[in-house]
Amino acid sequence: MTRVVYKIVEHDGGWAYQVGSTYSETFPSREAAARAAERAAEEQQIAGTSDGIQYEDSSGKWHEELSDGRDRPETEVSE
Repeated sequence: MTRVVYKIVEHDGGWAYQVGSTYSETFPSREAAARAAERAAEEQQIAGTSDGIQYEDSSGKWHEELSDGRDRPETEVSE
């Protein structure tokens, strides 16, 4: 199973959460960023509907597959 970690970091004069190399919007306090990360992590746990998806990989090749809406990652907020 995939694991997604939301890391609380200083960013752009405030605080944000970071997932991989992507940052959220900037929040005025560490606590506000942590609350937003908790909400995002909880929302990511909600099952959706199965649907066809298309995506391009790093070499420029396009793929099509069926994404199971019940297949949700484990999430964690790391301060």
